[in-house]
Amino acid sequence: MGRLIGVLALQGAFAAHQHAFSELGVRTRQVRTREDLLGLDALVLPGGESTTMSMLLESSGLFDPIAEIIGQGLPILGTCAGMILLATNVNDARPDQRSFGAIKIDVRRNAYGRQIDSFEADIEVKTFDEPFHAVFIRAPQVSNASDSVEVLARHGNDIVLARQDSITVSSFHPELTADTRIHEMFLQEV
Repeated sequence: MGRLIGVLALQGAFAAHQHAFSELGVRTRQVRTREDLLGLDALVLPGGESTTMSMLLESSGLFDPIAEIIGQGLPILGTCAGMILLATNVNDARPDQRSFGAIKIDVRRNAYGRQIDSFEADIEVKTFDEPFHAVFIRAPQVSNASDSVEVLARHGNDIVLARQDSITVSSFHPELTADTRIHEMFLQEV
């Protein structure tokens, strides 16, 4: 049957992640209900608006089941807002915003500015022979990382791609390029 990757589909760039995995010949399932989590080999928390996603995770009843599968070690990829949702501490979160605390990083939401401040940059990724062209849209910034977090890429001094155990996070949107190497790297954990 092959691997089955769930992509949280409450809000954000979930279809682009599905397309990237499809390009790699990997099956995906949109996750909107607790039942959609059954039988997954991994889960993607896509970019979007982190506060909205946090509220939708609560109202859909998905927050606690996802927290449970994270605790069981299911591989998780979080991009942009997904990184915020997985962080241990969100420095500028709204009081009602929850995160999973799955990777020992502190983040600042929208640290690079507003939508008009979005940018693209070539970054050096650990183990890649060629730079990866990264798309940053209202990107979060890692303000602190535990020694247990493996830094996979930086933009300047900022950590923009990292991994801890089964959790991989990026502050950019790898799904918005034709380059599938970040998705391929994540699949090695699955």
